[in-house]
Amino acid sequence: MGTQGPRDYRELLRAGRWFASLPADLQERLVEGAALRTLTARQRLFSRGDEADGLYAVLDGGIRVSGSSPSGREALLTLLEPPSWFGEISVFDGQPRTHDAVAESEALVLHVSRPALDAILEAQPRYWRDLGLLVTTKLRLAFSAMEDMALLPISVRLARRLALMVEGYGEREHQRRTVEVSQEQLAQMLSTSRQTANHLLKELEGRGLIRLSYGTIEILDLEGLRRAAQPTD
Repeated sequence: MGTQGPRDYRELLRAGRWFASLPADLQERLVEGAALRTLTARQRLFSRGDEADGLYAVLDGGIRVSGSSPSGREALLTLLEPPSWFGEISVFDGQPRTHDAVAESEALVLHVSRPALDAILEAQPRYWRDLGLLVTTKLRLAFSAMEDMALLPISVRLARRLALMVEGYGEREHQRRTVEVSQEQLAQMLSTSRQTANHLLKELEGRGLIRLSYGTIEILDLEGLRRAAQPTD
């Protein structure tokens, strides 16, 4: 991943809608106050209950955000890819981390420490609103996911999740054509079995909407996938 510094990743960060929408001064302050952290595959960045230590952005690789029960059963919430920002909840309330964040593969993250972030916000309190927009964007997604779980069939929820993932959950300015996710991971995110996820993915593949490969789903017809993600009644 080389020996580059945080400033070298500004253009990558600007490919994300949230960071690109920030005032230029805040963009600069976040990057200047940040450090890079390299993670090996399966390395834990933080755990539920850890003290809040600032804000993160994914620059390379992927970060798995999940929770687990006392018995060890895991609930996979999302897989974060560049240029996603995360960790903002604890920035606001100062409470411990709500979930585990683990590198899915070798990864590089930008870390704006809590002292650095506090200094930025104390100097310019108006920037709290910009951080608030990061929270509300994710809150909207969470509410939609809760509603989908209650009202939509699993086939529609799966198509909708794939469409959201290829769009970076609304964060990317430019959509990709592949999603780096296994069928097991997709099943975990949708709270269904791997067998069900496999069956539904095969149906989408049969309709020419996607192509399945090991650990990767290629989107062949994004508009068709979006139509499949809409309820029929």
